[in-house]
Amino acid sequence: MKYLKIFILVAFAGLLIYGSLDLPYRGDADNLMHSQRSITDTVVAGNYFIQEAYNDANTPNMVTVVLGDYRSIDTLGEQVVVFTAGLICLLILRRYRPI
Repeated sequence: MKYLKIFILVAFAGLLIYGSLDLPYRGDADNLMHSQRSITDTVVAGNYFIQEAYNDANTPNMVTVVLGDYRSIDTLGEQVVVFTAGLICLLILRRYRPI
């Protein structure tokens, strides 16, 4: 059983390494993710977020602007889901101790 677990871990690691070999180099300026227009010839929304984050919200932290201003409703929904999951875990795992 121990050898089966080791084999599965090694096979999974090999699969991850094989999948990462085709990824583009991060610093490549000609990479498609750094272009102003996508493959379908539409404007990439990320470029707008990067260039106009400070002008739209007057906040120097771009991550805060994206999560708090551009994606605020989505972020609120994620927070409600995490809060609900935490509350359910608390209710399930609490113990009753009769006195």
